[in-house]
Formats: sequence, C-alpha cells, structure tokens
Amino acid sequence: MARTRPSRTAQRSHLALLRALTEAVGVSGDEGEVRRLVREQVEPLADEVLVDALGNLIAVRKGTARRCVRVMLSAHMDEVGLMLTGAEADGYLHVATVGGIAPHQLLGKAFWVGKDRVPGVIGMTPPHLSAPGDKRRTPGFDQMRLDVGARTRDDALERVRIGDRAAFATPLARLGDAVSAKALDDRLGVAILIELFQAAPASIDLMATFSVQEEVGLRGAGVAAHRLDPQMAIAIDCTPARDLPTWDGSENTAYNTRLGLGPALYTADRATVSDRRLLEHVEAVARSARLPYQFRQPGGGGTDAGSIHRARKGIPAISVSVPVRYPHSPAGLIRLDDWRNTVLLLHAALSRLTPESLTRKRTAHG
Repeated sequence: MARTRPSRTAQRSHLALLRALTEAVGVSGDEGEVRRLVREQVEPLADEVLVDALGNLIAVRKGTARRCVRVMLSAHMDEVGLMLTGAEADGYLHVATVGGIAPHQLLGKAFWVGKDRVPGVIGMTPPHLSAPGDKRRTPGFDQMRLDVGARTRDDALERVRIGDRAAFATPLARLGDAVSAKALDDRLGVAILIELFQAAPASIDLMATFSVQEEVGLRGAGVAAHRLDPQMAIAIDCTPARDLPTWDGSENTAYNTRLGLGPALYTADRATVSDRRLLEHVEAVARSARLPYQFRQPGGGGTDAGSIHRARKGIPAISVSVPVRYPHSPAGLIRLDDWRNTVLLLHAALSRLTPESLTRKRTAHG
C-alpha cells in the first residue's frame, strides 16, 4: 500500500463507503443494516465469511507465505442511540439510551427510527417559554419523549414498534480536510478494516471481525476471539480528541488525543493494558516509515481489545484509533489525514509482522 495521497477517484470511493456506513442505522443489538453493507465489500475476496450467533460478521483471508501469523482485526459495527420502550395515549414515545449518551445531547435532536427510518425528534420547551429554574436544568431521560408526529398511541405504533432503535439523523458532510458524521465511532474503523482486508498482506492470515454490541460492554469481540483463537489482535476504533479550548483559557493538558497528529496508539485504558511487544512493533514501524502517530493518554474508555485479550488463554492485543471530536453525539469530526495515516500505519505494521514478533523476549520493563 503506497504511502501517497489516494487519487480523487479512490478518495471519492472511500468517502462514499463511509457515507453509507455512517448513515446506516445500527444501534447496539440491531446492526443488520451495517452488516449487509460490510458483507458486500468483503465477501468477494474472503476465503470464509460467517455470521456467528451474536451477530458478528467474520471474514477470513488466508495469506500465501509459508509461515503466516494469525491476526484478528476487530472494528465494531454498532453505535450509541435509543430504544423505544413505550407509547403514551397522545402518541409520545418513551425511550431508553443504548450506550453512553448524556441527556443534554438529545434535546431538540432529530432521529431516524426503526428499519423504515421514521423521522422523529426529542422535543424541548422553547427558552422564552421556560420557567426560570428550567433554563438551568436538563431534563432526565425519564422525562424525555420521542415525537414522531403521531396523534394517538395506536397511530404511533403503526409507524414504529416497541424495541425499535433510534439513531441520530445526521448525514455525512465534507468540511474541507475534515469529515463530520454520526457514528464515526466506529464506522470509520469499519471502513479502515474493509480497506485493509481488500489489501491484506500475504504474510498473515487476516481474520477480520466486524463486531456487535461494543458500546454496551465489548460483548461481540470476546465471542469472536474465542472462536478464532488468533495469535494476536488489534482493535481499530475511534478515540475522543478533547483538544478543545478550556472554559477558563488555561492550557488543555487532558486532551486525550489531538486531531491532525495521526493515529493514536493505546498504552492502557479502563479495559486493557496493551501488549508491550505489539506496541513497540507498531511504534517502530511508524518511525521507520515516517508516519505520524501519537500516544493516547492513559485512562478511561475501552475498545474491543478489552474482551479479546482475555479470551481463551490470553491473546496479545493493542488498540489503534483515529482521533475524533464529539463522539457519542449527533455529529463527530475527523481529519482526512488522520484516517489515511491510520490505514497506512496498520498496513505497514501488519506487513512486517513475523512469528518472531510475538516470541521475542520482553523488554527489561516487562
């Protein structure tokens, strides 16, 4: 995979795929629309494709080298959103959150509901009609209602069903050298994994896992890892870029990652301490290939690596993520160069993997 800016035709193709992926509705536990899009992309090149009992899509592409490393790459298909839980007599719908969403992110926001993409909105009282105390208070989830324009409960339930998922109604937009869309976490990772699968290095057996239910507990990837029993794994995800101005103008030292500095390598998060050997391998490749990279500040959050590394007798795993501003909101934002450099770094790191990458002695620090 040449280290060059993709042609305009290739770039349009990549953006078209990302548009289709991000505009699909795939809230955790209902990833079918995304799974169909992914299958269309990977099946023509796969030696094996299957959907397991939990809904993970697994595509295997075998290498041609004499000694191939069995590598699992995982990107999750699901997104945060809402689930319909009830309907009132006047047609308003009760909802529960699926994944990590804050109440203030929902007020006045438009949603696509169910497989038919029924339009809906979480209503809010206009500021000039709010009581003085209400202006300083965000309603709780139990006080919010989803409005699909129905007059009665029966009218509402003719349009949608209890259990339907609702996703932010945000089309993808190109913003100069950036892209804004919903569900970049982790449809961008899915798009990257598709591209890597299509250009898989001959030296590895690539086991691509498009996982389910990551946002509600890293559930799908652990099941897939137990089935595949890889020698190593990489979770491809998006990570928050909190490179924003502070409220008091002080220096932002807790930025997690920054846009424009390249892919983020995880040393540790809430769910995983990255395998030191793999981390050093990826960093060495980045330096050798003169590709930009950054270390994600340790701390909260987690990726599919959190469940993968605990499967079977333990699987060496790391996470590589694209920085994204405003994740788990109606619209995230990423830089095109960060996207491209993540693809290039992962492809180079996979191409230079050997069985010895995992069997060499650990460093003096571990």
